[in-house]
Amino acid sequence: MVFLSGVSGASACPVWDFKTGVRVIRIFDKEEITMIILLDAMGGDNAPDANIKGAVKAINQISAELWLIGKEEVIKAKLKEFYNKTAEEISPKLKIYHAPDTIEMEDIPTVAIKRKKESSMVVGFNLLKEGKGDVFISAGNSGALLTGATLLVGRIKGIDRPAIAGILPSYHKRLVLMDCGSNTNCKPINLLQFAQMSNIYIHDALGVEHPAIGLLNIGTEETKGNELIKESYQLLKEKSEELGINFIGNIEGRDAFSGKVDAIIADGFTGNIFLKTVEGMGKFIKKSLNESIKKNVFSIIGALPTLPALNRFKKMMDYKEYGGALFLGVKKPVVKAHGSSDAKVFEFTIKQAEQFVNNRTVDKLIAAFEKTDK
Repeated sequence: MVFLSGVSGASACPVWDFKTGVRVIRIFDKEEITMIILLDAMGGDNAPDANIKGAVKAINQISAELWLIGKEEVIKAKLKEFYNKTAEEISPKLKIYHAPDTIEMEDIPTVAIKRKKESSMVVGFNLLKEGKGDVFISAGNSGALLTGATLLVGRIKGIDRPAIAGILPSYHKRLVLMDCGSNTNCKPINLLQFAQMSNIYIHDALGVEHPAIGLLNIGTEETKGNELIKESYQLLKEKSEELGINFIGNIEGRDAFSGKVDAIIADGFTGNIFLKTVEGMGKFIKKSLNESIKKNVFSIIGALPTLPALNRFKKMMDYKEYGGALFLGVKKPVVKAHGSSDAKVFEFTIKQAEQFVNNRTVDKLIAAFEKTDK
């Protein structure tokens, strides 16, 4: 915290001045701006509407400054259309940073990152890399996001492959799934490092003392699975004590939400199929419950006493409540929002990103892998 002499009760911190391009001190009445969240306003299936609405919903729930990165004239027009206000009128913490181009969902990731240097995604990554922001969020092209994070922001020394860590509901806890889809072809060392990163994140961010880490497999026996899984099992078994990992062995999909584990480790191909299946099942259960309750007047009346419990259950099953997925293994915080994110998802993801920075998870990953890399 920085206090300025001569300003009674005012607190301040370094933020970026748009006009001069210099890191400066900005003061807000009785409010401390501790970080800058960078949001790709043009990325995602529902952009820019959902991105902007989510940002406005979140802005008064966070202490950070929030930058909407994208086509300035479009963002201003949308703010006028939705709220009849400018960004400054909505909140002095809400800013617009102009980026004239957009990476589309159908773009080839490596080509887009190299050629579309003025796209909202590449601009966001460069701002993050240059220290002009503290975390970058995008719901855009997943391949481009992963490529950009790795090439522009850079891998943490000692980490072979960064990966996506998604958060899912589980029995009386939250469950981390890693990898959710960024690495479809993996080696045993990758799965070991996914376990390491999950262990650090769950301990420091979710407050679990000794997170239970399981390897997703078709059976619990040590001999089950393909060669990748069997070799990964042996490596985890061998290295877990040295690395402080509470490896409990193989876990089957049916036991994933039993509360036995805090993290499930998988290659990106398997992990993504698992994730999409869970999301689809959640939607099916919610839809079936609603149809059953609304079937006739008697079922509606009968359900009335259970509505609070049903609403809690629906909320727990709603993936929108869990925000985005963290891209662990790069030098700065990056968050991947679901491509179909609506305003609610962006709202939660923005709040999650602030927490991610406050927990200093990236710093702790850097410190941990520096030790193991020696």
